[in-house]
Amino acid sequence: MEIKVCIGSACHLKGSYDVIKTFKDYVSENGLEKTMDLKSSFCLGHCSNAVSVKVNDDKVCSVTPDEARQFIEELHRSVIE
Repeated sequence: MEIKVCIGSACHLKGSYDVIKTFKDYVSENGLEKTMDLKSSFCLGHCSNAVSVKVNDDKVCSVTPDEARQFIEELHRSVIE
């Protein structure tokens, strides 16, 4: 699974690096390095809804730093079900 997190200007200002850190920590804690491929990306085209996250070339989701842990947990659950 490929997860892209925008690090463009709007997303950066709204906490993209905090979202990335939360995702990285979760992947590491759960040994998902071979299952989840985290990447940074420049503009995903949804600047007003930052922080933009795209999973496997599907739709772009808006994830705040406060929502990041829940988002990655739900994503992980969807993979194992």
